[in-house]
Amino acid sequence: MQDLSSPRLVRLELTVMDFRPAYLDLLDSGELDRRVQLAHEHQQQCDLCAWMCHANRFEGQVGSCRAPREFSVASYFPHLGEEEPIRGWRGSGTVFFSHCNLNCQYCQNHEIAHSAVGQPTTCERLVSIMLSLQAAGCHNINLVSPSHVVAPIIEAVALAARMGLTIPLVYNTGGYDSPAALALLDGIIDIYMPDMKYGDSSVAKQYSKVPHYWESNQEAVREMHRQVGDLRLDRSGVAQRGLLVRHLVLPDGLAGTNDVMRFLAEEISRDTYVNIMSQYRPEYRATAPEFAPLNRRVHSDEVSEAFDIARSYGLYRFDGLEQLAALAI
Repeated sequence: MQDLSSPRLVRLELTVMDFRPAYLDLLDSGELDRRVQLAHEHQQQCDLCAWMCHANRFEGQVGSCRAPREFSVASYFPHLGEEEPIRGWRGSGTVFFSHCNLNCQYCQNHEIAHSAVGQPTTCERLVSIMLSLQAAGCHNINLVSPSHVVAPIIEAVALAARMGLTIPLVYNTGGYDSPAALALLDGIIDIYMPDMKYGDSSVAKQYSKVPHYWESNQEAVREMHRQVGDLRLDRSGVAQRGLLVRHLVLPDGLAGTNDVMRFLAEEISRDTYVNIMSQYRPEYRATAPEFAPLNRRVHSDEVSEAFDIARSYGLYRFDGLEQLAALAI
């Protein structure tokens, strides 16, 4: 089991005194308003995710994400089921956006991602949602599936910051993000929480229907870490700033765990906080014959092997250590 008294772990969990979210500095300098304008310009030939489809969303063109210029919110609430440093004890202020720039054939939120369930929402309404979640005591604003709504998110943050928003922003993404989007978000996002779904682009193409996922994912995670560094927690164990990576274990090793963990340890940081997730279950189209490896839940030995691989590369900051303990019994 993990030694929670490790000096490395304690060092990374020291309080960041007088925490101030990054976006407030950009607001004070005027840069946040400039980012709003730049983000909307990018929407005219949209390159705000790794599809780089260049749809003119101002003129109503629908890109690979299938999302129009207008955006929708499926739900929002204080989420107590997120990672331990994200949810804390008052919950993460989670905003689920409709649509997605991935097309995972096993998506567990396919009604939101692919059927566009949700209510059309203005930036002013998104501001109200953010401020209400902060007023409810949430530790952060958790933006789920945000890649295709980067422009309205930045506009809403600029408005909300003027109206008293002061908690961290979490960018909770499938990890298929573009350099252009991340450049716009630099200094706005405090906590990046990307998926690293696959260590092989051919597997990603088959099961999530996107090209060059692994190459784009690595580039995105490198940039995210450059911006915010390793995950830092306050004395209560709540995240304030940094990178948290999610990796869902898939049947038959389809997620490429070895390549993902090697990349994190050797090219990002051995202090990377990783959530190795065991909750895969066949959903959406996963039971179709052409996706046969995905038609079952993962076995406990597959999850144990994923942890063993991560530890073999020197990674040690895992979410849900009780899960690891249970697997070791």
